[in-house]
Amino acid sequence: MGSTSSHRVDEVSTRHLVTRSTTAFAGVMLMTVAVFTIIEGIAALAKDSVYVTGANYTFELDLTTWGWVHLVMGIVGLATGLGIVTGQAWGMLGGIVIASIGAITNFAFMPYFPFWSLAVLGFNVFVIWALATEVTRG
Repeated sequence: MGSTSSHRVDEVSTRHLVTRSTTAFAGVMLMTVAVFTIIEGIAALAKDSVYVTGANYTFELDLTTWGWVHLVMGIVGLATGLGIVTGQAWGMLGGIVIASIGAITNFAFMPYFPFWSLAVLGFNVFVIWALATEVTRG
């Protein structure tokens, strides 16, 4: 009976360690993506010629507007990622919300910078998955 209890404790602690590690990695990824988003926003604000504009499309905004959107999203994402890494309860749900908005924002920004937008969108989807996994495990 003692070995069954010990095995169950080891299984729970291993699962807890994997979940916490994935969550910490998601927080670091969110902060990294946020820094990239801040840089992307600064580039759009500093010089509109950094990004190539293609044909007109539905989500067309001025690059200065996109710069402010990315800058604000990056700052909020950085704070949220820090909250996740430090274990704040609001960080989990906030991270899912920020990563979701970030994925949508990068999808809409795709005509300006397609490959980068796809990469950031992929990182945001990973963050959503990792945090949702942690939230559902409780």
